[in-house]
Amino acid sequence: MSLCEIVRLNGYIQSTYMAVYPDKIMLLDGACRPDVEMVLDYIKTTLKRPVTDLKVVVVTHMHPDHAGGAHKFRDETGCMIVSADKSDQWYSGIAGRTMHLVDINLAYYVARRQGCSLKNLYYPAYLKADITVSEGDCVPGFDEWQVLETPGHTDRDLSLFHLPSRQVYTADLIIKLRHKFVAPFPVYDPKVYIQSLQKIKALKPSVVMMAHGRELAIDQAMFDTLITQAPKQPRTIKDTIKHKLLRRKNADFSMFKQKK
Repeated sequence: MSLCEIVRLNGYIQSTYMAVYPDKIMLLDGACRPDVEMVLDYIKTTLKRPVTDLKVVVVTHMHPDHAGGAHKFRDETGCMIVSADKSDQWYSGIAGRTMHLVDINLAYYVARRQGCSLKNLYYPAYLKADITVSEGDCVPGFDEWQVLETPGHTDRDLSLFHLPSRQVYTADLIIKLRHKFVAPFPVYDPKVYIQSLQKIKALKPSVVMMAHGRELAIDQAMFDTLITQAPKQPRTIKDTIKHKLLRRKNADFSMFKQKK
């Protein structure tokens, strides 16, 4: 059945989008853990639908504001979790589990910056997807939605393209802060990240739905600016720490030379 509307809800620290059909609902991302109650209440109270109408939750990548509610949504509604076809878990091994905790704390940092009250953001470091998808696949049960692989931010980022309306949900590929667009943090692979921007630009989408921002029309000139200004080197926690330590070391040597 045809799409009724795409609803944007204000999540804990991100925008959450819901594709509403007469007989089914899809959540375009897994949201934060505290968003589960809010989303389900919206379905019950505003849409006046049973929560079991939520059939699919897509997880575009594993960060707390995109995967944090996925397992709880499935527990509450019986929905399917759909995510990228990757053989390994994003947060695998000791280093991965450490990064999982770092990313949760980064989400708390964003929450504090936005003036949000403290809430439980913990979620499993692993994802048990029911179905995995790759470039060009349609979301199971939602054939109007095409899956696009748009990595760079992580190695498994997905975007979702609504074919009839040419609206695209890009998760964290593009961030809108106040009056400017910026690249996300982290960016693990700058070259691949730029290729992902170019892929979305080539679609000539009518609207870009951003997780951090809202739905906006982005013209070709702005895409060119985003591509030109995209990071040329990795921007990760590790790289940031190394850069700051190196800068501090150079500053210390500079002071020493001045005294000498």
